[in-house]
Amino acid sequence: MNDTRNSASTQVRLTNTLAGLPWWLLIVTLAGLFMIYSFYTDKTYNSIFGFLKAGLIVTMRVTFISYAIAITLGLLTGLGRVSKNPIIYNVATLYVQVMRGLPILVTILYVSFVITPWLMAQINWVGVSLANINLLSPDNVLAKLGDRSAGLNVDFEVRAIAALSISYGAFSAEIFRAGIESIGRGQMEAARSLGMNYFQAMRHVILPQAIRRVLPPLGNDFIAMLKESSLVSVLGVQDITQLGRLYSASSFEYLKTYNMVALMYLIMTVILSLGVKITEKRLSTDGF
Repeated sequence: MNDTRNSASTQVRLTNTLAGLPWWLLIVTLAGLFMIYSFYTDKTYNSIFGFLKAGLIVTMRVTFISYAIAITLGLLTGLGRVSKNPIIYNVATLYVQVMRGLPILVTILYVSFVITPWLMAQINWVGVSLANINLLSPDNVLAKLGDRSAGLNVDFEVRAIAALSISYGAFSAEIFRAGIESIGRGQMEAARSLGMNYFQAMRHVILPQAIRRVLPPLGNDFIAMLKESSLVSVLGVQDITQLGRLYSASSFEYLKTYNMVALMYLIMTVILSLGVKITEKRLSTDGF
């Protein structure tokens, strides 16, 4: 009887252990190893990777720059969302609601083909106006920025970065707002009772605790932005996706090309996902 119970208990433990293993990671790893093996043994994959590796640099550059701007914009907007000033609060809320309500692809197209040309035209107008009243020379830099092709002299990668930053700034703002509001009001009251003003209390007491709490969701947002960066290919930006489209269209190797494109994105996102999980565990054990 005892042997039967021990055997059943062992089977339960073994089943639970097997169920708890990260099988998804094992499958992804095996698929990745197979693709890497194919890369070394298949000349076509070798050629595809050689063509796409320049796009890898562009993808990472667009993602890192965009997210650095987005979290800065998100922090400022998040502070606006918890502000008691009605003007600041409503401006921040309007920005968040509008940008969260628009598809990112629409934002990219709108920023690239509407806002950028309009903004460059306004800069050109300022330059021409200042030249007309002899404050600047007729060929000043402001007048040259727009001229007849207003906005056409702005690189499309810059436009893509601006659009992604504006979009994800709104998402980051809500993350920061939630993090700030998760800190008990007593923290602010205690800081104010010690003689700190509002901004000092935010800087030294509230924000350090809030940022600690929002790091995991910010990490998830970064992963999402990495994937959404593929949308910049609609502007002709030479990222991984765009180069994959160009290579497949010229070689008709659609299967192998998009296998490589998918693998490159998957490797990056899996590595970042594991980094986020490690950060969450360190935060949960107060080891961060």
